[in-house]
Amino acid sequence: MTPLRIFTLLLMLLPMAMQARDRQSFNAEWRFHKGEAETAEKADFDDSEWREVTLPHDWAIEGPFDVKYNARCGGLPFHGTGWYRKSFTVPASAKDQKVTVEFDGAMYNAHVWLNGHFLGSRPFGYMGFEFDMTPYLNFGEEENVISVRLTPEDLSSRWYPGAGIYRNTWIEIKDESHIDHWGTFVSTPSVSKESAEVNIETKIVHDGDETREATLKSTLLDPSGKSVGEATTPLNLLPGETRVVTQPIYVSSPQLWGMKSPVLYTAVSEIISGDTAVDRYETPFGIRTLEFIPGEGMRLNGEKVRLNGVCMHHDLGALGAAVNYRATERQMEIMMEMGVNSIRTSHNPPSPELLQICDRLGLLVQVEAFDCWQMAKVPNGYNKFFDEWHERDLRDMIRRDRNHPSVIMWSIGNEILEQGTKDGWKMARHLHRICKDEDPTRLTSAGFNYYPASVKNGLAAEVDIPGFNYKPLAYSTVSKEHPDWNILGSETSSCTSSRGVYHLPIEKYEKHESLQVTSYDLIGPPWAYPPDIEFRFLGENPNVLGEYIWTGFDYLGEPTPHGGKDNSTNGYWNEDWPSRSSYFGAVDLCGFPKDRFFLYQSHWTDVKDNPMVHLLPHWNWEDRAGQEIPVYVYTNAEEAELFLNGKSLGRKVKGKDKPKQIVAFNNWEEGNDWETPYRLRWDVPFEAGELKVIAYQDGKAIAEDSHKTAGAPAKLELTADRPEITADGKDLSFVTVRVLDKDGNFCPNATNQIDFKLEGPASIAAVDNGNAASLESFQAPTRKAFSGMALVVIRGEDGKSGEIKLTATSEGLEPLTIPLVSK
Repeated sequence: MTPLRIFTLLLMLLPMAMQARDRQSFNAEWRFHKGEAETAEKADFDDSEWREVTLPHDWAIEGPFDVKYNARCGGLPFHGTGWYRKSFTVPASAKDQKVTVEFDGAMYNAHVWLNGHFLGSRPFGYMGFEFDMTPYLNFGEEENVISVRLTPEDLSSRWYPGAGIYRNTWIEIKDESHIDHWGTFVSTPSVSKESAEVNIETKIVHDGDETREATLKSTLLDPSGKSVGEATTPLNLLPGETRVVTQPIYVSSPQLWGMKSPVLYTAVSEIISGDTAVDRYETPFGIRTLEFIPGEGMRLNGEKVRLNGVCMHHDLGALGAAVNYRATERQMEIMMEMGVNSIRTSHNPPSPELLQICDRLGLLVQVEAFDCWQMAKVPNGYNKFFDEWHERDLRDMIRRDRNHPSVIMWSIGNEILEQGTKDGWKMARHLHRICKDEDPTRLTSAGFNYYPASVKNGLAAEVDIPGFNYKPLAYSTVSKEHPDWNILGSETSSCTSSRGVYHLPIEKYEKHESLQVTSYDLIGPPWAYPPDIEFRFLGENPNVLGEYIWTGFDYLGEPTPHGGKDNSTNGYWNEDWPSRSSYFGAVDLCGFPKDRFFLYQSHWTDVKDNPMVHLLPHWNWEDRAGQEIPVYVYTNAEEAELFLNGKSLGRKVKGKDKPKQIVAFNNWEEGNDWETPYRLRWDVPFEAGELKVIAYQDGKAIAEDSHKTAGAPAKLELTADRPEITADGKDLSFVTVRVLDKDGNFCPNATNQIDFKLEGPASIAAVDNGNAASLESFQAPTRKAFSGMALVVIRGEDGKSGEIKLTATSEGLEPLTIPLVSK
């Protein structure tokens, strides 16, 4: 019996009094077809030959990669037409209730039909939506058919958008008197150690034909589930009425939500008619204070916080755009390890799961709405829909996300071209006012890359927090001219690198024939600059709220600096094929840290809490015996000492022994000769053996790192991030593969082809190696190592528990098996 059939049977057996609101996943047993399908919206259409899929689903990540697809968007077949259909039944007991279907996101230009009747459309692929199915439903044993057509276009995005119904779907059965979709707004206007005022605004819809006497009861539950306050309001609901009710509730000795203690409360809203709760709606929230003080910065619960932030696109690497809770959680955990405390959802609304995870982990979030307004960046971008849909999309985004304590501000746009127009401020004001209308408790922002145009043309003055992309030199000037502004480094650095790749000599180059970028953390496109420069100017301007680096993770598409114009593909980005994903991340597409990860970690973490030191490059330079190799050390300690084969090469003091750098960035005013206090450098003649660094704080050794010259690849190492996973068909284990020599030393240049075999109730969800210029399938059970590493993602089967064995083999290497378990 299928999950939905079980759900239907249970509903039929439950008494009506128990059906306050039934919300169930709608992800199972969909059928998918890529291509046109005439009359597929009709209920009697024959879809028996279509492929069965479980949502969320990204049809494009399966590939194949092809030069005919736009490398700017990942070189994957995301555009075209795709159809989804699903058959389901609804119990007869729900006939007098409202039945809705909710899509958290569908990419893009979604059109939805039920039993041949058109329910509606939604062009914006990043925003969720709900449709009322009640008028066209069959109740009881007669089946219903929902049909969804998606038509994503080529040149509709500047990065890989994914394709398909790539976020979760839900079906809800609720009473005719119910709380509206995203119908609560919880705020905390007054907070102290002794007490907090929690204000709950509830939007109630009564679709009944008769007046109804009822009560709205709101109860606050603490993290343990204990009631800590409640309020009741009598209701006289008129036929067809929509009403907003505001209820203040006071909580004694509140537990505050913060980055170190992300405490979550729950507001339970019930509509009670007689003795029956006919609707129940739960809203997680946090109690906290948030202040932005011009000239001082941001305060969370009274404590100053500097934003150590990253921009993140929505794809999950080899898994594509299809939302997965564990994959998203893993990304956030890796970012926190780097020292990140904030996420910018560049450049569109995130998945609901991302905000749920950030609430739980204590990460702050800037939620961004749009990458463009009316002026186009790409031929088929959101500008085509902006005039008709921008207000609905922006309001829905805020209504959906405004109860998350992790959300600290709204961004109304990124690098919008209206910055260069005299009347662009009018749209900025319009969008700002929409934000304030929906949520007066948070400030607005935007990422401006035109300076001083964004200021002179008045756009910066129309948001609460002007963000400046790649403009560290402007911080001081803007602060002096506008001392009443809070300003932000909304996008910074744009340094590029490939994990484990080092090109010698260190020099400025635009592109490298290998299609890789050196990991000495100095190369970038013309608008960019090394992280050190942002560190310097943020240090000189403590009033700036902080930064969001471009980017935390590598992402599919935008393979800068590779790629360029190609007239055969409408002028976009297939010049350096097969380069097809970004080099911007501090972490590669697999989630493996690059060297830059540790540069940020050395600046963003406290030596008292997390003493660290990182050494680069690797120490396999046999073809350069006796030649000097630039060696860098990143540490949060005071000083470091380098050793080669046990011999000290001297100590250096961070901030005092400042190496000169070559800057491969065109817009840096001090040219190619500057000093950085954030790195240490030795120039070491290569000699095989062990290169080791020891970091010291207050004269005591507190951390070390080392590299040994590895011999020929001989064996493999497998490490699972989680050896035990849940048997729900969604949970994942990420298995890291490393190539070692016979003595167990890591082989940093290994490129061995590795084959994978899986036994037990699981499947291989994806494979990868972090190589931005690889056309290997993310779906195949084989992968070449890149810089000595690869990744296998294991997904358990729904409802099937048991032992799992992953075996990795490679010609000439010892095979290795790692045990996992699904429960």
